[in-house]
Amino acid sequence: MESLNALLQGMGLMHLGAGQAIMLLVSLLLLWLAIAKKFEPLLLLPIGFGGLLSNIPEAGMALTALESLLAHHDAGQLAVIAAKLNCAPDVHAIKEALALALPSVQGQMENLAVDMGYTPGVLALFYKVAIGSGVAPLVIFMGVGAMTDFGPLLANPRTLLLGAAAQFGIFATVLGALTLNYFGLISFTLPQAAAIGIIGGADGPTAIYLSGKLAPELLGAIAVAAYSYMALVPLIQPPIMRALTTETERKIRMVQLRTVSKREKILFPVVLLLLVALLL
Repeated sequence: MESLNALLQGMGLMHLGAGQAIMLLVSLLLLWLAIAKKFEPLLLLPIGFGGLLSNIPEAGMALTALESLLAHHDAGQLAVIAAKLNCAPDVHAIKEALALALPSVQGQMENLAVDMGYTPGVLALFYKVAIGSGVAPLVIFMGVGAMTDFGPLLANPRTLLLGAAAQFGIFATVLGALTLNYFGLISFTLPQAAAIGIIGGADGPTAIYLSGKLAPELLGAIAVAAYSYMALVPLIQPPIMRALTTETERKIRMVQLRTVSKREKILFPVVLLLLVALLL
């Protein structure tokens, strides 16, 4: 009987929390949309798979060494960490002290957890190497830029105003987050509101990079929210377009004003890069 009880206690289902269950369902939904409905599989498939791995109970694949230590609730180890941070030896107090601590102090606590025998999960290591260093957003930028066709923009430069207008979404989202904080519905600091606001620009790599700098604790939620809604644009746009346009307007066939040469498409991003680098 004791062996059976030990077996049951070792099962992941026995340690599955409500938040993990919800995220597992969300991850499965993203995988289904990517595979069955072909909605942005390059985005939703890795996000969904990463969400599954991150929320496997007791696996700790997304936990740092220090987070693994806090999850095990060892009184002696918590006391050592609390003494270094000058706080009460309980998980909640330690987390609050870590949130206010300098990055150097956080690094010292992480090294102390490693010395106690804890190791970071594989996803935590990937985050540190790829996201924390800022390499992954830059690589994504390069990939997205290489896939972007600037032909319609070069043929009709006035469409640049449409892209510029989209940036108003950033300010609207920041104000929305601060409004929630003002009325006490959800607590957001100004850096957190700014990190959330960048989602309004519909730019995934920028959202990842900025949230990693301003609000690392919200990076996962912001990345999933940004890429999910961008991938679901084919579902979101049609009812809005039907509400704001007539059937006649929707039947207008848009043609490119002129043929853009390959040389123009190559020179445009290069010249733009040089101008930004020299003038900003």
